[in-house]
Amino acid sequence: MTLLAASVAWTAATTTAAEADPPALALPDGLAKTPPMGFNNWNATGCDINEQMIRDTADIFVSSGLKDAGYQYVNIDDCWAEQQRDPQTGRYVPHHERFPSGIKALADYVHARGLKLGIYTSAGTQTCAKTMPGSLDHEELDAQTFADWGVDYLKYDNCNNQGRPAIERYTKMRDALKKTGRPIVYSLCEWGENKPWEWAADVGHLWRTTGDISDSWTSMVNILKQNAPLAPYAGPGHWNDPDMLEVGNGGMTDREYRSHFSLWATMAAPLLIGSDLRDATPATLEILGNRDMIAVDQDPLGVQGRVLRNPDGHWVIVKPLADGDVAVTLFNETEASATFGATAGELGLPEHPSYLVRDLWAHRDFESAGTFTASVPPHGTVTYRISSGGNWWRRPPLAEFGMALSPPAPGVPGTITPAGHPFTATLTVTNRGRTPMLNAGQRIETPSGWNAEPLDRTSTPVLRTGGKLTTRFRVSPPDGRTPGIHPLKATLSYASPAGKVQRSGAEDLVVPEAVQRGTTNLGGAPWAAVTRNGLGPVERNTSVGGAEPGDGRTLTINGRTYATGLGTHAPAEIIFFLDRRCTSLAVDVGIDDERDPRPDPTQGTAGFEIWADGTKAADSGRRTWQDDAVHLTGDLTGASFLRIVTDPGPDGFRYDRGDWATPVLTCGERPS
Repeated sequence: MTLLAASVAWTAATTTAAEADPPALALPDGLAKTPPMGFNNWNATGCDINEQMIRDTADIFVSSGLKDAGYQYVNIDDCWAEQQRDPQTGRYVPHHERFPSGIKALADYVHARGLKLGIYTSAGTQTCAKTMPGSLDHEELDAQTFADWGVDYLKYDNCNNQGRPAIERYTKMRDALKKTGRPIVYSLCEWGENKPWEWAADVGHLWRTTGDISDSWTSMVNILKQNAPLAPYAGPGHWNDPDMLEVGNGGMTDREYRSHFSLWATMAAPLLIGSDLRDATPATLEILGNRDMIAVDQDPLGVQGRVLRNPDGHWVIVKPLADGDVAVTLFNETEASATFGATAGELGLPEHPSYLVRDLWAHRDFESAGTFTASVPPHGTVTYRISSGGNWWRRPPLAEFGMALSPPAPGVPGTITPAGHPFTATLTVTNRGRTPMLNAGQRIETPSGWNAEPLDRTSTPVLRTGGKLTTRFRVSPPDGRTPGIHPLKATLSYASPAGKVQRSGAEDLVVPEAVQRGTTNLGGAPWAAVTRNGLGPVERNTSVGGAEPGDGRTLTINGRTYATGLGTHAPAEIIFFLDRRCTSLAVDVGIDDERDPRPDPTQGTAGFEIWADGTKAADSGRRTWQDDAVHLTGDLTGASFLRIVTDPGPDGFRYDRGDWATPVLTCGERPS
């Protein structure tokens, strides 16, 4: 059976079973037939929330076009109520400073704009921020209060639950919501602790499958890896929820945010904006408002995309759609460009001379002979919507086009380009269409003062199906170039019987600053790049606290404090440009005491490695949160780059805050 047929058959079978013998108060109830779309303030503002922000967000939904794109829920998270219930009625009391007009007035404001209001509490004695009561043993009263206020969505958290069974607590609130008679979408924020995908399809409309997301590449990818295998459990009215979107919060690049949005849409995840729309950039609004991607997420067939394969971090995720189309997301988890994809046969598409292909980020239609591949940049994503049949000859052929950069040293991304050090940029185009490409040409646009010399032909009169043109350019950043970021743009142009096409892509090149001569504290030295850090940013001279910069404390390893160093969270990698000047790095490494006592005492292990170009110069082995710091010395003689790596190992990266304490880097003159 093909992937497409299996997905459709599974969806039909589960829907029929649910409709045949539903429990008395069980879902489905006609709500959330597609994944909910909206906003939640927590990721951006936490407890810094008030009624004006909710009003402003509702207005922005309307004025920006997000409402027309499908977003409808404006949701309030924790901290909206007073710490004590009304002594007379036992009901929640809206916080007198944050919500002076009350929740009912706010719901009326949101409803007047054609939108819906969501609210939050916990299935415990207090909410997670411990600023207000939870709903444990108050379910009927609280559900009726929410209904009386006109609430349309409830996020029900799992904090302070007194150890009582999750199924009991969440089912009790489901029954209370149903009893009110008001249609309220019910979101179970149980963090996946009790495998809600196995029991919650008739309890809630969506259930969290993971712990909280943070605004980092590592967190987003880790959640993808937990949520993706759960595809068989999702469907109309019951969705896997990998947590809210971080798009626009600043911890990832726009490319990474496009990947985040594409992956959530392909996984049929709820799309709840987690950034403050009052500060949204045009790029953020463009990502959130991508109607082609939203259509994939909101497809009425309700199939969560399945992973076809993901060798070496090159993901192919396939989602059948209600009209017979197939969406394919090609996601590159790695640090280097890669070309990969799938064929029509692998996607379960019927045999056809050619296929219509829409690039959902380029917003343009092409035709393909049956191979759907792309050159995907590091941390990037390409998503195609593919249909068989139609007037494919009226579309230009699909081009597999990309740029690869030669690295300056083993293990160092090609985007790091020291001044005066030439590198090779390779442009490759392959015709994946049925019709020929005519007068295909490739070129590079360099920053002012740079030179790009072609080493191969840059154009060809005809590229037939499967034909390829590869052009290498020798790119030379001028010596003495000011350190900083400089764009390099690659452009492809070609013609076809269906018209002319021009495609372009760009990489931001980093001209790094070399470390100083002499003996220096690495914690204060300029780095060329931080290619990853598991939680929040790398911190100078403090530990990593949480997701925000500057929220850590004094570096402390098993009770011993350090005044200088780097605070990381595994997996982490920091690259420094040595310019062959340095001889050694001496440092104490270990797990920081930031999260002691630990919720889970088995968590908090990492390894620490020093790399001189492609050679491992020192390795701490596995260190636990109970270990003292260990001293490492790495020989850096002759190395152009230093990489320090904090590795989480096979037990995951929770609580893996790794300190590089009192790091002493010894450097001299550059050898001639």
